Amino acid sequence: MNKEVNKNIDNTIAIKEYINDIRNKLIDKQASNLFENLQWIPLDNISPNKSDLFPTVLTGKGERILLIHGFDSCFLEYRRLTPILKKNNQLIIPDLYGFGFCPRSNGNKYGFKYIMKHLNSILNYFSKNKPIGVIGASMGGALALELARQNPNKVSNLLLLSPAGLAGKNPKIPWPFNYFGTFFLRQPFVRRGLCKQAFADPTNSVGPAEEQIASIHLKVPGWQSSLADFAADGGVSDCGLPKPTQPLKIIFGKHDRIIPKNEKEETKSIYNSNIEIATNSGHLPHLEEPELVASAWEKLKRNNDR
Repeated sequence: MNKEVNKNIDNTIAIKEYINDIRNKLIDKQASNLFENLQWIPLDNISPNKSDLFPTVLTGKGERILLIHGFDSCFLEYRRLTPILKKNNQLIIPDLYGFGFCPRSNGNKYGFKYIMKHLNSILNYFSKNKPIGVIGASMGGALALELARQNPNKVSNLLLLSPAGLAGKNPKIPWPFNYFGTFFLRQPFVRRGLCKQAFADPTNSVGPAEEQIASIHLKVPGWQSSLADFAADGGVSDCGLPKPTQPLKIIFGKHDRIIPKNEKEETKSIYNSNIEIATNSGHLPHLEEPELVASAWEKLKRNNDR
């Protein structure tokens, strides 16, 4: 076994050791509970290192739903929606490729097409012979749309939560500016500011638990390099069209301060009849109004079953 493979295995072991260290230090009990359902699954043709396993939360019973988190986040983003949805559904919550607690092996490349390759592998792994529903938040909404377009027979319904990346075109950020950006993004004052900006009422909604979760994955080996590669590739943008064929619902937070106004307006012009406004939410309706989100999903599913 060569040194590179050894290092790859060490990275995966290091992530698992890090998780074991932090899971009992989490302030948020719902986040801690999600770690109880974390599994590591093999996916073909995703990483140069064949021994890589990919973190995915599996919980609940019933019809399957794939939940896709947003930019620079992880599966913990769904900690408040999970207890509601898992009563009648089996939830599949992966960390996106190059994000969260995913292993970053030597020789890997990161960007939109690699994330989609990972999501397609997850869909193939879990969908079997029956289509599954997909929920995507923020950047995960754009990814959910693309996944549905690529898999019209494997995705049944779509719920997008304050989707980002549906309109406009991101620039590719070259070296060294991509690394400067990730260095800035890592700073505690930046993390706190972004966390507060994401909530409708940060004074009452953001405390030590939310700030802890917003930064919990920063010490995963390869965090900076994978994010820098993602920025150099141009990120995720301009994913709103063509419209997918599946039934679709979009929930925007009334007080969203993350999505630029022009992007939001363009998305509304494309999907106007599919949009609902969460009046007490910012950029995170699945954290701020999880009951409303769960209700919207069940209604979407019922309408599709008719």
